Amino acid sequence: MTTIKPTSSTTSGNDTGLLNRSIISAPKMTLSEIVEALVGGDLSIRVSAYDGSTAGPADAEFGVELTSPRGTTYLVTAPGDLGLARAYISGDLVLHGAHPGDPYDGLRAVGEKVSFTRPSTLTMANITRSLGIEHFKPIAPPPQEAQPRWRRIADGLRSSKARSAEAISHHYDVSNAFYEMVLGTSMTYTCACYPDRDATLETAQDNKYRLVFEKLNLKAGDRLLDIGCGWGGMVRYAARRGVYAIGATLSAEQAQWAQQAIIDEGLGEFAQVRHSDYRDVAESGFDAVSSIGLTEHIGVASYPSYFGFMREKVKAGGLILNHCITRPDNRGKNRAGAFIDRYVFPDGELTGSGTIISAIQDLGGMEVLHEENLREHYAMTLRDWNANLVANWDAAVDEVGESTARLWGLYMAACRIGFDRNVIQLHQVLATKLDDQGSNLLPLRPWWNA
Repeated sequence: MTTIKPTSSTTSGNDTGLLNRSIISAPKMTLSEIVEALVGGDLSIRVSAYDGSTAGPADAEFGVELTSPRGTTYLVTAPGDLGLARAYISGDLVLHGAHPGDPYDGLRAVGEKVSFTRPSTLTMANITRSLGIEHFKPIAPPPQEAQPRWRRIADGLRSSKARSAEAISHHYDVSNAFYEMVLGTSMTYTCACYPDRDATLETAQDNKYRLVFEKLNLKAGDRLLDIGCGWGGMVRYAARRGVYAIGATLSAEQAQWAQQAIIDEGLGEFAQVRHSDYRDVAESGFDAVSSIGLTEHIGVASYPSYFGFMREKVKAGGLILNHCITRPDNRGKNRAGAFIDRYVFPDGELTGSGTIISAIQDLGGMEVLHEENLREHYAMTLRDWNANLVANWDAAVDEVGESTARLWGLYMAACRIGFDRNVIQLHQVLATKLDDQGSNLLPLRPWWNA
């Protein structure tokens, strides 16, 4: 993460005219000189730009190249991660030394080795003059970008069924073929659980479903509801073991893929995946309810109704398991950053595991039994997804276009850094619905294999 170091930049009010004359007489700065001024001249990466200027060591392992004036406008009109993402996704900013399907090492190098300073007033004024007024006029962002949050709120209430469907579709209805290239044969877009550090992605995803299945204490003949079921991985895992499972997803492409997989595996007697809002599931009396990767989309204000829905759907003595990305504390803001909100999870919110546990406890009639953090497992999952994207890069570009493929490489690598640095975590919370006497009718100690 970059930091800003303040430097002295005082000027006398009586010297405004002299300052203006100094700005006018100073030679215009090249783009690379502007970068050097912003980082205090201490560059350990290579910087180059379309105006022919360069800065930093020629033999640096990683380099950043600004390829067009459009990229400059993106950076100037949206300082921070949003402008950088716009320029990178559009191809106007190139990261050399790292594959676009997995720019993890390059992103780490830039984040760790580049520290921005605050130039003097005179230098900042010359930077503005050198860039030119035309670069301060906003232009259309890349087509992959969602509307700003204020506009989405104005167009429709967040957490309404229509708004939720639109947000989910933005992220998940990209291309089933593309997801198969990235996610692998498990077709699972949630954190895996690695039994050991050498396990394959496929083994780790199967192990995750095994862990959820065992935590929910499921057995043949039981009934499971999986909300936000994705491509039906949990539904099919449970159905193979004789559990009657219903999944619900707001993504039409996910539901279509999942239903075909159910048919192909001969699981139609036990499994079904519906293209519907989870709130439209009419059945109740389930032995267990699982939510694997949906809570991030719900919004913290909707937690009471969200967890209340799960409580109402499960029978007394039944279990619910919530698996989602969290923040490492419960104090900060819930909203995602601008890049994630515009390009990855529109309307998404993250909070700490304590907030989630409190939301379940505050419902009444629920008892939290267990929680665990799989933060390192998600970093490893993202590593393997990035590796899959690299291995299938040409086919992925053919399927969704280079800009979208670059977006996914960037997003997954950046999230991996977040998990590495404990900026974000992944928690599973297991709870049960108590009977009228406050009993849970469960074993005294955990009954699953960790």
